[in-house]
Amino acid sequence: MSSAAPPPEDRSDRVGDGGDEKAAYVSAEAPAADFAPPPSAAYASAASPSADADAVPAGSGFRAAAASVEVSAETRAEAPAATWAMGDAALSARGVRKLYTGGDGRTLTVLDGVDLDVGRGEAVSVIGRSGSGKSTLLQVLGGLDLPNAGEVLVGGRRLASLNEEEGARVRSRTIGFVFQFHHLLREFTALENVMMPQLIAGAGDKAARERARELLAHVGLEARLTHKPSQLSGGEQQRVAVARALANRPLVLLADEPSGNLDPETAEALHELFFQVCREEGAALVLVTHDLALAARAGRVLRLHAGRLLPAHDDADTGLLE
Repeated sequence: MSSAAPPPEDRSDRVGDGGDEKAAYVSAEAPAADFAPPPSAAYASAASPSADADAVPAGSGFRAAAASVEVSAETRAEAPAATWAMGDAALSARGVRKLYTGGDGRTLTVLDGVDLDVGRGEAVSVIGRSGSGKSTLLQVLGGLDLPNAGEVLVGGRRLASLNEEEGARVRSRTIGFVFQFHHLLREFTALENVMMPQLIAGAGDKAARERARELLAHVGLEARLTHKPSQLSGGEQQRVAVARALANRPLVLLADEPSGNLDPETAEALHELFFQVCREEGAALVLVTHDLALAARAGRVLRLHAGRLLPAHDDADTGLLE
């Protein structure tokens, strides 16, 4: 395996924590190579939520959306999620470098030799100034972009060694994403949003529904199963997003400012829930945040500075967020 992989040409001008990176995450739970959302007209035909969440018409927009995603027979034949031993290295990065070419033609080094190991059930937070490359780091760790040098391993598998279909399958089944904005599919109910990544990964309808119900109950939304995003508060929408990220029992959970759009009281409740669910689900968590109080909840706090991850030291690092 070569230690360097050239970046895709159409990403060469994307630098640091730019908003364009967020858009690449929207359908991260779905296999990126295969996910082709149907036209908005198909979504518009989704049936209104009924009193019984199980009664979703076979011809509804939700069914059409799930059915429109091409999943190979081999993928459907596999179990929806892998089984991992507690304590195994869930996520590893070795000497990861990420370079971009700016508009002036100069090369900007965003990540410069990042090393990281996160065990299953462990929480690591990453702080740093805006533009320091935190979102770029999550994008590379999640397999949404390739490093120019170094390697990323998820569950011992080198992401750069996977072909397009294998990479999509690993992202779908072993990596969950939570973003500052929930990115829920507005035409579908909370239950359907949490079912969707499972169906795309090849889970059966009954198993996907049961798992979605379990997770939504776990985040306190058992009475909101049939509500669409527009019928939920901001905190409730973000809780659905957390449940969706955990739907396929991911080995790794990556969170980018998950409470950045919430008021302090709602954010605090979400933080408590977030760490509780991650512990109970056994996911390895990497959390990017500007919130020092939130960062301190993790077992380890690192700062991204000059392209490298370094141990954080409370007072000395406060200024790095300004």
